[in-house]
Amino acid sequence: MRRPPKKKIQKLAGDSLRIANLAQAISQAGSRIEDNDWQSLLDELVAKNLELKHQSVLDAAAEHVFSNQPEAYEVLIESIESIATCGRILVSETHYNIILIAAPILAWSRFEISSGAIPAPILKSLSNSWRDALLCKGIQISILPTLFSIDQLPQDHCQINDLMHHTAHQFLAGKAMPSPKDLPKTVPFLADSRYLLGVVIAPENSALFQWQLCPSPFDVSKAKEAALALWKQRAHADIAHLLPGCGFEFLLPESYYSACREADILVRPISIRSAVFYLTHTLGIEASELGAIIGRFGQETHTGQVDELRVGFTLRDAPEIIYGVIWPLYQQEDEMNALIGPNFPASDEASGEIPSLLNESGIKRIQILEDIFEMEFCDDCQAPLFADAEGELVHTEMPDDAPPEGSVHLH
Repeated sequence: MRRPPKKKIQKLAGDSLRIANLAQAISQAGSRIEDNDWQSLLDELVAKNLELKHQSVLDAAAEHVFSNQPEAYEVLIESIESIATCGRILVSETHYNIILIAAPILAWSRFEISSGAIPAPILKSLSNSWRDALLCKGIQISILPTLFSIDQLPQDHCQINDLMHHTAHQFLAGKAMPSPKDLPKTVPFLADSRYLLGVVIAPENSALFQWQLCPSPFDVSKAKEAALALWKQRAHADIAHLLPGCGFEFLLPESYYSACREADILVRPISIRSAVFYLTHTLGIEASELGAIIGRFGQETHTGQVDELRVGFTLRDAPEIIYGVIWPLYQQEDEMNALIGPNFPASDEASGEIPSLLNESGIKRIQILEDIFEMEFCDDCQAPLFADAEGELVHTEMPDDAPPEGSVHLH
């Protein structure tokens, strides 16, 4: 299940109530005709509130159905995300379909992972590569001139929708999109995701992606693999220029929210392995000399719900958390899969994804805390706080004798 909005909203009235009720009606529909009828009404209301930038209306409806009708919540979030990232515009008496696409890159490095403005020659080269590798003939793409970190992406559905429409109109008017100024600073991690954002612009009723044209028996997976392979080949040199000193991996560019979730999921094991590699090589120790403390974290407004796991690393016989990794959760079963695994309790020990990754890396001392902690961050640098063995939330601190930052390569 996708996670709910961050703000707890008490009152439900007006469009929020109508949106929540329509989502519930769709989840209870007994036929496609009925489903389509309710869906058209829901889509119209969602689109209206996105255009008016009434994010609080959408958040209130989502909060209500998340707490009361989980099936309706899935329906509503899918509708909001779809309409926020797909649209239809009329320019000079021509109708166009538009869709906001994200191209994730998973990156890892001992050095800072770059983000920010993309030089014009590289932006042009990436645009050509994107068109040639992924899009049907005649379909246009307007790539935003910024390599985004997750902290720098638009924060809500209304902002996403506005960005998509503005980018499309600027492109069709022959105007370049400027790189945004004063982007938020990114909390540095050894492994993190970076994003190219682009708006695909196509004449109405045109196929957008090359895999839409694959012949019978319609092996779309194979067609997507071929497109991704060509995208990697064509874009590799440009991304290497944008991410100096980094190892990186391409993911298939897809609809904005789907691509971002996929990147968040696939970067998780890379983050664990990168942390162990970094700590052992930086401190000159074996992985067996490290320990890991795993804490469950959630929002104060949703008691009992776990939104992410935070893994804090320690040295043998030392209580301090020296480094930390965040493992975000998206589905109801994510927590169980990450911590316990399918063989518990038959195996008498946790065999989830995180303990398995730590064990494979050589770390055997693993503690899983029972409490659910509030998602707190450092007031000064905004870095996430991690739980120590006593259940206290602390800032990560490397040992005083650790080598200076930037002295060890991860690839």
